Amino acid sequence: MAIEISATKRQVQGTGASRRLRKANRVPAVVYGSGDAVMIELDHNTIYFALKNEAFHASVLSLDVEGKKESVLLRDFQMHPFRQQVQHVDFQRVDAKKKVHMKVPLHFVNAEIAPGVKLGGGIISHVLNELDIVCLAKDLPTSIEIDLAGLELGHSIHISDVKLPKGVEVATHHHAADAVATIAVPRGAVEAAATAAAEGEAAPATEAKK
Repeated sequence: MAIEISATKRQVQGTGASRRLRKANRVPAVVYGSGDAVMIELDHNTIYFALKNEAFHASVLSLDVEGKKESVLLRDFQMHPFRQQVQHVDFQRVDAKKKVHMKVPLHFVNAEIAPGVKLGGGIISHVLNELDIVCLAKDLPTSIEIDLAGLELGHSIHISDVKLPKGVEVATHHHAADAVATIAVPRGAVEAAATAAAEGEAAPATEAKK
């Protein structure tokens, strides 16, 4: 089921008009692509809480502009530098026949049973938290799952290991060998091992002096 959001057309444009909208708890926005750009306005609280929903950022949305619905993607938004206020939102119309380029969040699962964590005491590092993908709008996933169940200490999961949904491709700027997640030995453990080794080497030298 598509996430739906309602909007109305902006009758007046410009910096002053946008400022007045924000004071009235409204957010100026624009929808573009596959036709003329349309200036719209949104209810602030509705879009503010929608932006907190991870799926809102990586889903095909149903935008209702005064009764006319169209499929769009969230492309950008601006927040106030220090207030919890949405300043502007950009939407792009979706062409069902054309592939879209999107950033999709990665969900890491089974970290607690990974051998590198459970047996090796390692710490998981998320090298990437999102992945750039290309696909048709109908194939767009809201997230991609990364299973860490088999990850050993000192090993990594790479782009080439990621299981992508049907119809989804990784964007070309990613490389197959790029790491997505790794399990490393904790820094404290490395330092402790180095200290123990240094002390072990120093002991025979001390005894020789005696």
